Amino acid sequence: MKSIYLIGSLRNEQIPIIGNSLREIGFEVFDDWFAPGPHADDFWRDYEKMKGHTYMEALQGYAAKHIFEFDLFHIDRCEIAVLTYPSGKSAHLELGYMIGQGKPGYILLDDPERWDVMLQFATGIYTDMEDLKKELIQIRDD
Repeated sequence: MKSIYLIGSLRNEQIPIIGNSLREIGFEVFDDWFAPGPHADDFWRDYEKMKGHTYMEALQGYAAKHIFEFDLFHIDRCEIAVLTYPSGKSAHLELGYMIGQGKPGYILLDDPERWDVMLQFATGIYTDMEDLKKELIQIRDD
């Protein structure tokens, strides 16, 4: 079974719905990063600030290293990336990393306020979930 790393924002309530939709068409989908909830990054930042740490110091801490390694493990093992909008700042880094590894990376757009021509690095860009699923089914069956 082919695997998808679903990329998005902790604040995007559609992540579990999109993940389930991709599972329904026969993919193993990694979206467990969503479980900590919409404010996990804020809580981590605030906690590190309470300890008197700068952003750079916090990135060297156990929590940041652990979360990074957890996500990277799954990014490396998955065969396909799907970035969903709206997404957080790290989403494009994750997509770019996967595409740089030679893996297909797709974008599922909402109606973004800001446009960006560099999305053309993606293997495919979709505004409709059903169209994206048709593309992924072709990959699944290859």
